[in-house]
Amino acid sequence: MNNELIINVDKKDIEIALLEDKQLVELNKEKSNSQFSVGDIYIGKVKKIMPGLNAAFVDVGYERDAFLHYLDLGPQFRTLKEWLQLSINRKTPMPKLSNYKLKPDIDKNGKITDVISAGDYIPVQIAKEPISTKGPRISSEISLAGRNLVLMPFSDKVSVSQKVKSAEERNRLKRLMLSIKPKNYGVIVRTVAQNKRVAQLDAELRELIERWETSFKALGSITPPQLLIGEINRTSAILRDILSPTFNTIWVNNISVQQEIKDYLANIAPEKEKIVKLYTGAAPIFEQMGIDKQIKTLFGKTVTIKSGAYLIIQHTEALHVIDVNSGNRASKGATQEVNALEVNLMAAEEIARQLRLRDMGGIIVVDFIDMQSNENKQKLFERMKEMMANDRTKHNILPLTKFGLMQITRQRVRPEMLIESNEKCPVCKGSGEISPSILLIDEIENNISYLLNKMPASGTVTLQVHPFINAYLNQGIYSILWKWRIKYKKFIRIKAVNSMPFLNYKFYNFEGDEIIL
Repeated sequence: MNNELIINVDKKDIEIALLEDKQLVELNKEKSNSQFSVGDIYIGKVKKIMPGLNAAFVDVGYERDAFLHYLDLGPQFRTLKEWLQLSINRKTPMPKLSNYKLKPDIDKNGKITDVISAGDYIPVQIAKEPISTKGPRISSEISLAGRNLVLMPFSDKVSVSQKVKSAEERNRLKRLMLSIKPKNYGVIVRTVAQNKRVAQLDAELRELIERWETSFKALGSITPPQLLIGEINRTSAILRDILSPTFNTIWVNNISVQQEIKDYLANIAPEKEKIVKLYTGAAPIFEQMGIDKQIKTLFGKTVTIKSGAYLIIQHTEALHVIDVNSGNRASKGATQEVNALEVNLMAAEEIARQLRLRDMGGIIVVDFIDMQSNENKQKLFERMKEMMANDRTKHNILPLTKFGLMQITRQRVRPEMLIESNEKCPVCKGSGEISPSILLIDEIENNISYLLNKMPASGTVTLQVHPFINAYLNQGIYSILWKWRIKYKKFIRIKAVNSMPFLNYKFYNFEGDEIIL
C-alpha cells in the first residue's frame, strides 16, 4: 500500500490529509492555537463533587468544567495527588519516582468523596476533547505516548500490544522492558516496537521518563488550572501513530513545518527523513493533489460508491445512520441475492473509509440491502471487519441482525469532521435571486478600483475566481485583464481556483491575506 501525507499550512490552521493508494482516508484540522487535545496533561482544580454520579467537575481552563469519573482516577490516585502536593510545596529537590514509596491502591468500588474534595488540585489528562455542548472528559490515570512505548507513571505493569502476534516476540519485548524500566513506571509496548533493538527502546524510555520528571520541577510557580505537559501537535501525533514502511511521501507547503517534521522524524525514524518534501507550486496544495475534489465528493449526505450504488449518511446527537442503496446498479443474469451481496461488499469498504475520514464516533447503525443467505451475511460481516482492521480508533462490530442492520461502536475522542459539500449561492446567499450575471465583471472592476485607490502605490491585488471566469478575463490579445492593468497602472493578478464557486470571487493583498470587502 502506498501512503502519502499532505499537509496544508495557513495562518489559522493546519489541514492534514492521509492518502492510501491516492484515496483520501483521513482528514484532520488542527487550529494554530488548539488546546485541550487528547493527551494534554493539566493541573486542574476540583470545582464540584457529584456524589450521585460518583464523579467530579474539574476546572482545566476550558469554558465548561471537565468531567472526571471515579473509575477514571486510576488505582494510584492517592500517590499521584501526594506527588503533586510535594512538587508544589517542596523546599528540597524532588526525589526520583523510582525511589518513592507508593500508597495502597484506591478501592475499585469506592466513593469519589473518599479521595477528593472541592478545591483540591489534581493532575488530569484529556481523554476526550470538548464535543458539542460538553466539556472535556478527563482521567487521572496518566500516560505519556512515544513512538514505540507508552509510559505509565505510578505503575509497575508491562504489557505488549495484542497486535504483536508472535508469542516469541511478545515474550522478548516483555522481558526486555522488565529488565530496563525503573521501579514505579509501567510500560505498554506498541506494535511498531516489534524487532526493535534494546538500545532504541531504552533511549525512548529514558526520554519519556525525563519528560515526566522535568515537568514537575517548575510546579512551585504555577497557578492551576494550567497546562503541565502538552501533547505533541496533531501532525507529529499522526506520524508517531501511523508511520510505516509503506509511507513514501510527506508533502508540506510551509518550510518551517517541513523542518519541524524532519527534526521529529530524525528522532523516531531517521531513514524516513528524506521523504519529507516541500511543495512550492502556484496552485493550492490540496487542489494540486486532487484532495479538494475528493472532499467535495466524499462529504455530504449522499456518497456515491460504484456503478450507481450510493450511501445516505445522517447524523443525530445519539447516533449515526447509514443507508445502503443499490440505485440503478444491476448485473445482467445475476439474482437479487447476488446483486445485494455485491453492493453490500462494496458499501462495507466505503463505510470503513467514511468512518475514518469523518472520524465518526459513538453508535453507527448501517442498514444494508436485505439478504436471505446466512452465508452471505457472514461474508459481509467478515468483509466489514477486514476493512476496519486499519482503523486505529477502538471499535466493535456486531453481526447483522434479522432486520439486516449492522451495529458498530467507535470510540469518540474529538468532534466529528463535518464539511459542508453543498455550496450556498455566493450572490443570493440562498435566497434564490441574484443580480444580473452580465454585471459580474463590472462589479469585480468596481471593487478593484476601490481597492487600488486604498492601497499604497506599490501594492498589488490578486483576484481568485473560478477557472471559467479566469478564462473569460484572459481571452484575446487585448484581454479584460490587460485593459485593467493599463487603466489602473497597477499589477493585477488573476488566479484560477477549481474549488471556487462559479460566480464567487475573492481578493488578496501582496502578503497573501484575504481582503474583506
